[in-house]
Amino acid sequence: QVQLVESGGGLVQAGGSMRLSCAASGSSFSINNMNWYRQAPGNERELVASISSGPTAYYDDSVKGRFTISRDNAQNTVYLQMNGLKPEDTAVYYCNVKGLSGPYPRRNPFNAWGQGTLVTVSS
Repeated sequence: QVQLVESGGGLVQAGGSMRLSCAASGSSFSINNMNWYRQAPGNERELVASISSGPTAYYDDSVKGRFTISRDNAQNTVYLQMNGLKPEDTAVYYCNVKGLSGPYPRRNPFNAWGQGTLVTVSS
């Protein structure tokens, strides 16, 4: 079973920066996509950024040019560097990791979620 532990988050003023981290742990797994989602009060969870094993990055239009997603494959960790934060970025941020787990050759796909971390941007 793959588990994710998020760190970072907190309160920051508008225009400030913050970095989120998410580390995956477990046994016999390999990671494909690593993603960051966010959910603001009253809103649905939305994809903010994604990075493949390539790595190829995707960003929602609302964060392009301000957020940067990166990954450290040796540490099974994904990061989200957030610059130029705006009050509308306030949300609970969740990391999400997809891959394969289990012993060869019968590996199964997994879809793991972090516990969520609150980012609050004050105006």
